[in-house]
Amino acid sequence: MSNINFFSGENVPLEMHKVRMVQKLTLLDAKSRLKAMEEAGNNTFLLQNKDVFLDMLSDSGVNAMSDRQFAAMFIADDAYAGSESFTRLEEAVTKIFGTKFLLPAHQGRACENILAHAFVKPGQVTLMNYHFTTTKAHITRLGGVVEEIHSAEALNIESCENFKGDIDVDLLNAKIDQLGKDNVAFVRIEAGTNLIGGQPVSLENMRKVAEICRQKNIISVFDASLLSDNLYFIKIREEACKNMELNDITKEIGSIFDITYFSARKLGCAKGGCILTNNEDFYNQMKELVPLFEGFLTYGGMSLREMEALSVGLIETLDMDFISQTPIFVEALTEELIKRNIPVVTPAGGLGCHINAGKFLPHIPQSQYPAGALACAIYLCGGIRGMERGTMSEQRTPEGEETFANMELIRLAIPKRVYTLSHMKFVADRIGWLYENRELIGGLEFSDEPKVMRFFLGRLKPTSDWQQKLIDKFMKDMPSGI
Repeated sequence: MSNINFFSGENVPLEMHKVRMVQKLTLLDAKSRLKAMEEAGNNTFLLQNKDVFLDMLSDSGVNAMSDRQFAAMFIADDAYAGSESFTRLEEAVTKIFGTKFLLPAHQGRACENILAHAFVKPGQVTLMNYHFTTTKAHITRLGGVVEEIHSAEALNIESCENFKGDIDVDLLNAKIDQLGKDNVAFVRIEAGTNLIGGQPVSLENMRKVAEICRQKNIISVFDASLLSDNLYFIKIREEACKNMELNDITKEIGSIFDITYFSARKLGCAKGGCILTNNEDFYNQMKELVPLFEGFLTYGGMSLREMEALSVGLIETLDMDFISQTPIFVEALTEELIKRNIPVVTPAGGLGCHINAGKFLPHIPQSQYPAGALACAIYLCGGIRGMERGTMSEQRTPEGEETFANMELIRLAIPKRVYTLSHMKFVADRIGWLYENRELIGGLEFSDEPKVMRFFLGRLKPTSDWQQKLIDKFMKDMPSGI
């Protein structure tokens, strides 16, 4: 990608694509948004998409596909076994990662389920740079334990560190020695650490972690779901990689880790999941689980049409113009919010812009879910659906006590090639208004709390009438209600 300068000196994200299909959006008035939020149990996951103006809940499965991906779907081979679509996916995966063995699954968490069943024994510890909700849930339900070995800067919300997702290698070495290698199920690195602001991992750190695992005879696992954004940051932030080809980086990743897996709902802009390895023993350990949980080995629960789209989408990941799109829009929105003194995670990472709800709403205790409350408030003032990434997303202890999150964040995901700069300006404007009226926002409490993955399905209620007061103030300032 060439560095495009604007004569004005502005730092403007430039779309490296043209729009050939559009989908109508609807912006409800404020009173209708309040009604929709009440019906959703104050959980943005339970909102109906017809009631959402800008859906920034996730990039999972909602990235825009390219014209070539749509075209590829027409040649899908819908065979139950031995599909040519699977063969084409194998070829694409080999081109990207250089790996020998491929196991398909219906999405990333299905891959995590297979990994956990294959390699996690009760009492064993899985070490990682930071957990993800589904990863941790699969490991703990099988009796495993998750421990995070993150860098010192990882939990500093405002930072200048380029690779906050790195593992502390000294701490990793010490922890393995303390536990003993037989008590470690595997070591996992997540590219673009989701729960701490989409912060990337350096290639150098990947190399060091993989080497430690080799030396200590421990399985190394790489979650490549957010690799697209992470590749961009490796290229622009890691001095030693600036002259490397993207394919050289991806092939090295495929070679140094024992197992790589990803959600194709993120990487490749399709819908599915893949597990990759060069180790035949590991492949055989996992292979028998795919027909049990997913489907036959050449479709694994994935639509063959999506498999064709994924084959093309993976190759497009080697295009710098493509992988730049989310990071530059995240940076643009982050900068717009900083101009309004809104506390955000810095440096801007991948996946989405992350607002520091703890600092935005210091008057709300963690026991009343400030990130969840802010997610509700953002929807009420602009029809914008974000995702709570704080204490609501954690699991209670076996004794029923709250596990307070290290950070209370709101993630405003920016799906690839979906929204424009005017949308980012609207988001910043509405959150700017909300920040000026933040004292009106109150807390939440559960009215229906599932035992597992409560942030997906749980229903909450406000601790006071703060939502009505917020709407009343919005109607005063914005008489149109929109």
